[in-house]
Amino acid sequence: MLRLALTGPESTGKSTLSQQLAAHYGAPWVPEYARTYLTGRRPPYALADLEAIAHGQLAAEAAAEAAATATGGPLLVCDTNLLVIKVWAEHAFGHCPAWIAAAVAQPRYDLVLLLGVDVPWEPDPLREHPQLRQHFYDRYRDELLAGPDAFAEIWGPPAQRLAAAQQLVDGLLRAQP
Repeated sequence: MLRLALTGPESTGKSTLSQQLAAHYGAPWVPEYARTYLTGRRPPYALADLEAIAHGQLAAEAAAEAAATATGGPLLVCDTNLLVIKVWAEHAFGHCPAWIAAAVAQPRYDLVLLLGVDVPWEPDPLREHPQLRQHFYDRYRDELLAGPDAFAEIWGPPAQRLAAAQQLVDGLLRAQP
């Protein structure tokens, strides 16, 4: 089974694009667990919250992968990955728990799509840093360059992003034995 994750700064269309890809390929979609966890909680969050989110994200991915494997699905689409938690922990708390950093350093996805900041910011109660999107984009890109998973950068308006992502996923699916 191919594993696809989307990553990048806030308000770059990860949820929308990941849902579109899951629908297009009939693949299981793993939503961003942080949204479920943080909705209704009062800020600020603590490092322990980020660890709970990381555990929840991994559990959601494992459950979706098990279900997809049982049905013979060729693809799993994840709205986000632990890299987001690593970067946020370092930004907000100055460090990342070692187990999260170690998990990020292990190969996990066949492809990670890094979404660019060329789409308008959309306010949301859970989003925090509209002025830092380029900064975070650069952080994600640097981490991906040093990391174990293949990645591609996705830019442009929504239709162009979807077409580019589909082309990349189609290539991966064709290369499967």
